[in-house]
Amino acid sequence: MISTLLIFPIIACILTLLIKNRKFNTFLVSLYAVVHFVITVLLTLGYGEKSVPYFAVDNTNLIFLIILSLVFLMVAVYNAGYVKNFEFPDKKISHYSFMILIFVLSMTGTLLSTDLGLAWVLVEATTLSSAYLIYFNKTKHSIEAAWKYVFICSIGIALAFVGIILLNISTGAVNSLSFAELYSHASHFDLNWLKIAFVFMLFGFGAKMGLAPIHFWLPDAHSEAPSPISALLSACLLNSAFLVIVRVFKILDIAGCADYARLMLFVMGFLSLFVTAVFVYHIKNYKRMLAYSSIENMGILAIGTALGGAAFYAVILHLIGHSLAKASFFLTSGNVLELYGTKRIKSVNGLIKADGKTGWLWVCSFLAICAFPTSVLFISEFLMIKQMIIEHKFVLCALFVILLTIILYGLGRVVVKTAFGNVSDDKAKVIEENRHKVSVCMYIPQFVMLLIVFVLGVYIPPFLNNIIKLAVGGF
Repeated sequence: MISTLLIFPIIACILTLLIKNRKFNTFLVSLYAVVHFVITVLLTLGYGEKSVPYFAVDNTNLIFLIILSLVFLMVAVYNAGYVKNFEFPDKKISHYSFMILIFVLSMTGTLLSTDLGLAWVLVEATTLSSAYLIYFNKTKHSIEAAWKYVFICSIGIALAFVGIILLNISTGAVNSLSFAELYSHASHFDLNWLKIAFVFMLFGFGAKMGLAPIHFWLPDAHSEAPSPISALLSACLLNSAFLVIVRVFKILDIAGCADYARLMLFVMGFLSLFVTAVFVYHIKNYKRMLAYSSIENMGILAIGTALGGAAFYAVILHLIGHSLAKASFFLTSGNVLELYGTKRIKSVNGLIKADGKTGWLWVCSFLAICAFPTSVLFISEFLMIKQMIIEHKFVLCALFVILLTIILYGLGRVVVKTAFGNVSDDKAKVIEENRHKVSVCMYIPQFVMLLIVFVLGVYIPPFLNNIIKLAVGGF
């Protein structure tokens, strides 16, 4: 089954290049999403082989794979309606579909990789494939965003490569980058080299994850990419980089350097919250606002990982909640863009009156991402705060709450301004002309994902709870 996950998109890519038909290419993306989801469900239920050479499903990456599969399926449903509005030739749509397939393949490979070196290669593959998707609209801003993305992530991946070399030096006689081998021999590694290696890898893969201070590519890339791609970038790509950091963090934990690694994660986590709190009040583009929210939530994941204990469980809950809520938010922003024809916050008013379904999805996505009860993010953030209090980290706890409150207010003022009020006459005409662009399949994915987010805040099914508990063992 793992082989099918990795081989199917390659075959589909060849077909997209041979048959340049808009409907057929979109169908292939949707088909891969269905195949991906079905295989993931079967693997979760224990069917099929869970490993092939260099790739495997384990307790740690299973929840990451489930999130990727579910979000990709929802994005594929949305994309089927979204692509109909493209005023591009079939050849360009073929390239768009081709790159989506490669992008998802790269992320899937990163999650399933059992070797740090291979994971590094596949993380770089996500950069190359998604760069075209960010550049897709070929506007001045999208070209700039794509170049910034490639430049910063390439520097990041170079730093990660140096970190891998230093890690290899610290291993001594262990000539393998297999995670299993690294874990089994970690207690004998040279700690000085290992600590230096972690700094390079945290900054390298942290650039891909969107942690401050190497986050500069993220606001531009997420705001300029087509909305389905923004959803995949925020809900899936950042998770892939985070998993690699988790794997490396475990090596330091086994080697006895956990406190050093936690300090680094605390610094970058709180810096990410601070950066978001500062910039969220100066944003004029609502998709850019959502991108900064992603930086905030990656910071929360880093802080949760640094806390340890019950916070590990909270990290997995937060991972699930953020991925689904942010994907919903970005897809709904695509509806707003189709209706109003602009990304400028000041040009969007009365969204609920303009299109009630989009307006309420916009509001509910905000409530979900800001941890409003019963969002599962409320549970995850509550558990992290509780862990800080238990460990007597009162200053960090106060700073955490203050920064989250500032960010909540910054996001809330924009959502209230755009969702409520009256629609101006000139915008009403534009909306009426564009209303047909937003089809039924551009509402359903957000509804499904938000339903899951709010239900999980009240009830976590036993089977999912077991998966989360098993995943915690990988931290």
